[in-house]
Amino acid sequence: MNSSLLSAEGLSKRYGAVEACKNISFEIQEGEALAIVGESGSGKTTLLHLIAGLMAPHSGRVSYRGRDGVRRDLAEMSEAQRRALMRADWGFVHQDSTKDLRMNVSAGGNIGERLMALGERHYGRIRASAAEWLARVEIAEDRLDDSPLTYSGGMRQRLQIARNLVTSPRLVFMDEPTGGLDVSVQARLLDLIRGLIAEMGLAVVLVTHDLAVARLLSNRILVMKQGEVIESGLTDRVLDDPQAPYTQLLVSSVLAA
Repeated sequence: MNSSLLSAEGLSKRYGAVEACKNISFEIQEGEALAIVGESGSGKTTLLHLIAGLMAPHSGRVSYRGRDGVRRDLAEMSEAQRRALMRADWGFVHQDSTKDLRMNVSAGGNIGERLMALGERHYGRIRASAAEWLARVEIAEDRLDDSPLTYSGGMRQRLQIARNLVTSPRLVFMDEPTGGLDVSVQARLLDLIRGLIAEMGLAVVLVTHDLAVARLLSNRILVMKQGEVIESGLTDRVLDDPQAPYTQLLVSSVLAA
């Protein structure tokens, strides 16, 4: 019996003659952080979108074990079931926070929307939860009623994290969550993400081109090249003793930088 939280079996995706993903299979356990790494164009973001249900594969399947213990195929879920999954059990942190945040809604409103989608209607409880989560992502409570337009890039990313985690999801997808930020801002955000993953026991799928980010945040790693997983294993093992020539090249390029 498959006890994994999420299972991908034989996933393939084509764009015309280009195979962005080729027959990829893996599992994610509860509380596990998996990094998907590779150069631009390797297929890692396509794979993330396939397992997050944001696009349909040409072949293969993705299944998820819900809180009720029942495993369901994403392709067989109704639109309402998929929406409920994204609101409660899953989160998605984008590199570009404007893809998730509503920029014309206050910071507190952005966080509160996720709670309201689950049926919470008590204004006081919603506001208190939003204020608590601002504090947890290191944003001052007096910024609760401010628009994300007034926030810096790093603050918007932390607000996006609060918006996604307020419903206590079991699985969070992250697409280059620190990309485009200054190095000092990246370091602070990475420490925050690492702490929240440990504190909440989150399962995470992280897409990144940065091997240092993968090492810091993940237990296990998939290395992709031209749509294929060419190496996988425990993160420290793969990065300290890479077996595939391509992985060796990736690691050596970081060491030489």
